[in-house]
Amino acid sequence: MSAYEPATPSAPKRAGWAWRPFALTLPALLLLAAVIGYPLLTIVLRSLSEPQWGAQNYVWFFGAPINLTVLQRTFTISAWVTIVCVICAYPYAYLMTAVGPRVRLVLVLCVLIPFWVSGVVRTLSWVILLQDSGVINSLLRAAGFDGIRLIRTQTGVVIGMAQVLLPFMILPLYSVMKGIDLRLMRAAQSLGARPSRAFFTVYLPLSLPGVYAGAIIVFILALGFYITPALLGGPRSTMLSTLVQTQVLSLLQWGRGGAMGVVLLVTTFVLLALATPVMRSRYREAGRS
Repeated sequence: MSAYEPATPSAPKRAGWAWRPFALTLPALLLLAAVIGYPLLTIVLRSLSEPQWGAQNYVWFFGAPINLTVLQRTFTISAWVTIVCVICAYPYAYLMTAVGPRVRLVLVLCVLIPFWVSGVVRTLSWVILLQDSGVINSLLRAAGFDGIRLIRTQTGVVIGMAQVLLPFMILPLYSVMKGIDLRLMRAAQSLGARPSRAFFTVYLPLSLPGVYAGAIIVFILALGFYITPALLGGPRSTMLSTLVQTQVLSLLQWGRGGAMGVVLLVTTFVLLALATPVMRSRYREAGRS
């Protein structure tokens, strides 16, 4: 070994350093255990122990048709919100990668500014826009069309939730799209592909990881939405979070409310487990293309 070659740490010393990366994550793990793990464990225990030990709360949940209807509606509304966010966010994120730095800064601010405004305030603004005498119906009537009912409907809930969750779809999409080399599309066109074919065969597969990441975030966040469905929806657009609030805070049925939360959590995990193989195969295809 040369006199100027840096000395390598001994094997026991390297073994002692191996745990340091895990030690750095210890504060975050303790925080997650305190704010997520303990409340979740408490909810599961109360769903099985109140008013007495047993599965009576789960039997009640699956025995009431209204609960199953609301559970299905929760996933349906969340799926529609995810689809609307993908349709609106994809061209917006693509535009962010295609424009110059100044315009991109303006587009980024338009995405981030809603984070600085309370969700309640944003939802109340949609109440003003969507009501029967609101801005949208006034414009429709001024254009000669009949007004449409948007407030207290599932359509109004989907519009309000999509607007609130849209940044969670745009940002993952943009983080993936900015890494795509646009010269690949020009290369495909130079080989004879039309612009639309170059987009669907080259650019779209490479951007799918961002679509999947944003879709998962939006879908999971939508499942637990409470304020927007409560303010914009009606009895036929009630989501499971509203029923949980009613059971816990109004009826003081912590066991039934906990059972609803556990069912929603387990159902979400099952759907994600079913979708994971499909997403992995798409990731591999995007990586090979």
